[in-house]
Amino acid sequence: MAVKDPTAVERANLLNMAKLSIKGLIESALSFGRTLDSDYPPLQQFFVVMEHCLKHGLKVRKSFLSYNKTIWGPLELVEKLYPEAEEIAASVRDLPGLKTPLGRARAWLRLALMQKKMADYLRCLIIQRDLLSEFYEYHALMMEEEGAVIVGLLVGLNVIDANLCVKGEDLDSQVGVIDFSMYLKSDDDIGGKERNVQIAAILDQKNYVEELNRQLNSTVNSLHARVDSLEKSNTKLIEELAIAKNNIIKLQEENHQLRSENTLILMKTQHHLEVTKVDVEAELQTYKHSRQGLDEMYNEARRQLREESQLRQDMENELMVQVSMKHEIELAMKLLEKDIHEKQDTLIGLRQQLDEVKAINMEMYQKLQVTEDAMKEKNEIISRLEDKTNQINATMKQLEQRLQQAEKAQMEAENEDEKLQEEYVNKSERLQNEFSQKEKQLLQLETDLKIEKEWRQTLEDDLQKEKETISQLRIETQEIINLKKEFLKLQEKNKQLKRICQDQEAALQELASKLSESKLKIEDIKEANKALQGQVWLKDKEATHCKLCEKEFSLSKRKHHCRNCGEIFCNACSDNELPLPSSPKPVRVCDSCHAILIQRYCVSHK
Repeated sequence: MAVKDPTAVERANLLNMAKLSIKGLIESALSFGRTLDSDYPPLQQFFVVMEHCLKHGLKVRKSFLSYNKTIWGPLELVEKLYPEAEEIAASVRDLPGLKTPLGRARAWLRLALMQKKMADYLRCLIIQRDLLSEFYEYHALMMEEEGAVIVGLLVGLNVIDANLCVKGEDLDSQVGVIDFSMYLKSDDDIGGKERNVQIAAILDQKNYVEELNRQLNSTVNSLHARVDSLEKSNTKLIEELAIAKNNIIKLQEENHQLRSENTLILMKTQHHLEVTKVDVEAELQTYKHSRQGLDEMYNEARRQLREESQLRQDMENELMVQVSMKHEIELAMKLLEKDIHEKQDTLIGLRQQLDEVKAINMEMYQKLQVTEDAMKEKNEIISRLEDKTNQINATMKQLEQRLQQAEKAQMEAENEDEKLQEEYVNKSERLQNEFSQKEKQLLQLETDLKIEKEWRQTLEDDLQKEKETISQLRIETQEIINLKKEFLKLQEKNKQLKRICQDQEAALQELASKLSESKLKIEDIKEANKALQGQVWLKDKEATHCKLCEKEFSLSKRKHHCRNCGEIFCNACSDNELPLPSSPKPVRVCDSCHAILIQRYCVSHK
């Protein structure tokens, strides 16, 4: 058989006694009334058990006169770990009737119970095991898992309201003795199982409500943190919006500059056209003096007219294409307005339509480039006309020789020249009208482009809003999944706690059975004592030698007296020891009758 560790046995016994005392105190308080006084026996036994639990494994400290072993040192340490305990420590120090550290510790325990914070204070101590190692041994109850179990059991005492008077009570000279008769089962306890079940259900409900309150506090704190993060993100978005507004203002300024540049370019082109008109008039004046070159110029003018008519037809065709494209764009915009009301299912169609609009914009941009190329070609034609005027000036010298011959035909040609002038004037007016029409068309195209840009901006804003809603929904789904995971974890913890409670109840039943057996043994011992009452003990002067080893008693060999048979033994011969739950150390037993031995100097106090 394996030998158990005596310290582990002591810890288990103290844990079971703490369970019994706390359970008995709660049950009796619920039946008697939740407000308890200091004279209530279960409450006194609870303080005695807690004192024994706190004393277990306490290190011995040397003082000036003797050794000191009190629990006030670790309890005084709570003041540094838990700021709310400063009031209790200060009130205990100010009590006038307390003289010993043990009395202060007892007063501290009573005040903590009245405040319903004993579990919180002791939990702070158990967490800081590095600091507790200065006061307790490594195998002490407060250093092991049993201490954590006792702290968990103390939470149930919050149901009780204690009204204790600490000021006038003599706490220094009290003797802490555990009364086991209070925790033994009886017929009345067996008959009151239903009441105990109801009490346990009420306590479970109370613990469940407290746990729900703690979880709600944690969720409230997390929600406050989320609100702070959302406020920060909102400020960031406001800053980004201000930056975007500044960018829009800059773009508007650039647009204004471009428009001013466009107006300057139009002014330059008009000025250039006026110059070309003056040159054409000069050419006409020269044509009056030259008859032979008029035929060639007439043919060239006809050819130019044909080219310009072709260009005009091309421009008209382009305008028709642009008008048709505009109608198509209007139809597409109407379709887009209908499709905006649909959300996620029509996103792909909207993107395709946006691509089509981009392609149309590119085509419009290309057509504008084509018109600019046409303007460049016209400028090149004007430069060619200037070259031709230079050539005409060269031919003027040759024509001056022929002027004398052409004077006769001049009168006939003047009529024809007037007709040509009228035709050229009409042609110039037509060109000006066409140019004004093209300018109007350009303005219309610019307005259409602006409208398309605005529609595109609105569509992008709607898409951004839908993306934000989708992201918010995803965040909410993620939070729901996390809450489900936490709920499953809490269910698993609840199952584990139920298993632990079942194990603890089984241990309590075993301890109760052992206590009943010990009660029977005590009754047997009492009967044996009654049978041996007629025997007479030896006197102290007559008992000089041990009965077994027949050696003389001395300081090393102390006298031990049997209560039953009255025999006297030395401590060397009475080696039989028996552990008891009421005492932390084992006791010596008689060799003949197996009764408890006491020292000779303690017999007089029997």
